[in-house]
Order: sequence, then structure tokens, then C-alpha cells
Amino acid sequence: MKSIAQDKIKSAVAKLIHRCLTVADKSVTAALEAIDTDSPLERRAAQLIVENNTVAERDDLYCCQDTGQALFFVKLGEEVYAPGLYAAINAAVREAYAGARKSVADPVTRLNTKDNTPAIIELELVSGDALEITFLAKGAGSENMSKLYMLTPADGNAGIVRSVVDAVERGGRNACPPLVVGVGIGGVTETSCALSKRALLRPIGVHNAREDVAALETEILEKVNALGIGVAALGGRTTALAVNIEVAPSHIGMLPVAVNLQCHSLRHGSIVL
Repeated sequence: MKSIAQDKIKSAVAKLIHRCLTVADKSVTAALEAIDTDSPLERRAAQLIVENNTVAERDDLYCCQDTGQALFFVKLGEEVYAPGLYAAINAAVREAYAGARKSVADPVTRLNTKDNTPAIIELELVSGDALEITFLAKGAGSENMSKLYMLTPADGNAGIVRSVVDAVERGGRNACPPLVVGVGIGGVTETSCALSKRALLRPIGVHNAREDVAALETEILEKVNALGIGVAALGGRTTALAVNIEVAPSHIGMLPVAVNLQCHSLRHGSIVL
């Protein structure tokens, strides 16, 4: 059995966090540079975002002042022994966020934890001898605009499309567009919400492997961009850069649809130990 020391995990995760907070997602940058618009205002807004990300990477600065809450998707191989895994991840968060805004507080007392812990960790046991850790920084501005719709099977694909467009129309202006829209369909409530966040990890321009789901992604993106919210909510044709959907089997009497709005500052990355 492969053993991974706690200190090794902490060091690797701390470096991952810092890189993600300071180096913008390349697929997002490419999509921003490729925006096709007749609006000089929308074009300039997109250019400013790209310039911001260029300066952040060059000068080792945060892409956004809201450095977000730390989310981790962990795949632990069955042949891996990683004692103190959660402790190592939280220690990495404390280290990496030492110079960042402290954004985590008790939900009732509102007392700040002062070190951005505890991290939110989703653990999945998989085959093999590798430990894969994926980090996602989730800011409040976009997360607050996310929605869960409990549809009925009779609502069908039309209901799914309608729900996602409704979520963007209601909250897209407050979520720092252009957006990446993560959609989770199926399972139960928590399944669909988790899937909607996992959907954000897919590079811009990469569709779901299922043709029917990919067709939904294309249809929803067209309708979302037809809303005219545009870059920085200044009006235009690019409200979202992508709509990414992940699905899971669900009970015959349910159709949960979770919509997770993500601002253009999409900060995520993975390491394999």
C-alpha cells in the first residue's frame, strides 16, 4: 500500500491553492479574448478582465479580492494510506490564505474563524494508488445567486432549460458576468448541488460526453446569452462563457436541478500525489 505523509499533502495543496488564486484559468482567458460583440463597452470590459488576470499572474497577486471559500474534491485510491488527510488540507488552507481575506464565519454568531478553515471537503473512494485533490475557490457573490429547483419528471427538458435561464436572469447581474454556469441534474438534492459545482471544473468549450446532455448545454447557453446581460452586466451578447451540465440517475418521481453560477474568476486546479 502506498503511504503519503501529511506534510507532503500540506505542502502540495498549499502550492495548489496559491497558484489557483493568482493564475487565471487559461480556458476562461481564451474565451474572454475571443468574445464576439458589437458593443465597444462589452469588448473593453472583457479586455480589462484579461488585463487584470495578466497583472495578477505577473506580480503574484490575487485575481480577485474575494479569495473565496476553499472547496476540495478528493479522490482517494483504495491502495493509498493518507493519515491526517483532512488535517493536512486544512493546514494548507491556513498557510495559503495567510495573506488573503478571511472570509469564513460561523453561520449563527458570524464570528470569523480567522484562517479560512474549515475547508469543505468532498471525499470519493476510487480504485488505484493515487490521491487526486482538486481545489475550487468559491466567492460569495456568485454562490449567493445559485438555485435549486425541484421539478417533476413531467417538466422534462423544457423545465430544465427554463429553470437555468430563470436562475441566470434573476441573479446573473450580481454574479460578476461573464459566467460559467454549472448545472447538476438528478440524484437527490445534495447530489444535484454537488454535481453543479463539479460541472464548473470542466474547461470552457468542452461539452458533456453524452450527446443529449451536450445539446442541452448548447441550447441553454444560447438562451442565457440572449438575455443581454453581457460582460460586467453592461449589456451585450456574452452573459455566459459556458453552460456545463453533469447528470446522475434519480428517483422516477423527481427531477432536481441545481444551478451554480460562477463568476469569470474561475479559480480551480488539481494535483495528483
